[in-house]
Amino acid sequence: MSSSRARYLIFFQYCGTKYSGVVRAPETQAVLGVENYLEMAAQKLRPVGKVTFSISSRTDSGVHAICNSAHVDIERTPDKSPFSEAILVKALNFHLHPEPISILKAIRVSNDFHARFKAISRTYFYRVVTGCKHTDLPVFERNRCWAASERHLDISRIQEAAQLFVGTHDFSGFRSTNKNTPFQSPVKTLLQASVVPSTSLLPNQIQNSNLQYWDFTFKGKSFTYNQVRRMTGALVAVGLGHLTPQQIKLHLEEHKPPVFPGYIVAPPSGLFLREVEYDEKDLKSCEPEPRRRSPGDT
Repeated sequence: MSSSRARYLIFFQYCGTKYSGVVRAPETQAVLGVENYLEMAAQKLRPVGKVTFSISSRTDSGVHAICNSAHVDIERTPDKSPFSEAILVKALNFHLHPEPISILKAIRVSNDFHARFKAISRTYFYRVVTGCKHTDLPVFERNRCWAASERHLDISRIQEAAQLFVGTHDFSGFRSTNKNTPFQSPVKTLLQASVVPSTSLLPNQIQNSNLQYWDFTFKGKSFTYNQVRRMTGALVAVGLGHLTPQQIKLHLEEHKPPVFPGYIVAPPSGLFLREVEYDEKDLKSCEPEPRRRSPGDT
């Protein structure tokens, strides 16, 4: 009989407004993390022992994910086969209702697969809007973008400055500190930094024509704490004329953060994790093929 224990790579999405972040929070805490709800849903599948998820990419309170990932081991009693990928997705989504969390896909992977360390890139985008104050945003946009300015931004200068982030740099000047900072390298490689026009989440016919949306997209294998939000804040400052692209280059080289009146770290509500990418050879399903009946089977 094959083992009833199986490891799955889970792809999931969530609206982060109501959560303390993606990682598990103490159960005594008033606001829980997305991981708490994933684990509560998994426990309702009656596994053997406690189920824990290993999240690939941390997001803070208020940050959203179009697609995050995690691996999880689920063991069933010996008389039961491991869940199929399709059944696991359906069952977890049933128990996650009505939370704004959804399982997109499950892939059965090898027992040594690690969702965090096997990831080859992560792509984030930050939604910025100009032309209004935060209080004037459409209701459905208020926790999903940053109303950075009532003025228009100088996008050509922003795009020039964004390219300075691409490549391998010491991002000490573009990270926030936390308890893990001393143990994490500030040297990161950015594969993409782009700024392109975007649209509202609302249907086109009811958009406010005074509003202009922008997607600030950043791709790399990994990021320092708050790096995307700090880079976005600096680029918006360039677009408003508070910084120059040359000053961005200087801050990168000197490993010092921008410091001037009006500079802020972009708030969490506009940040989305878009994709966690893996090598295809690591994602070949380990789910066994159904046994075919031979002519002699009864």
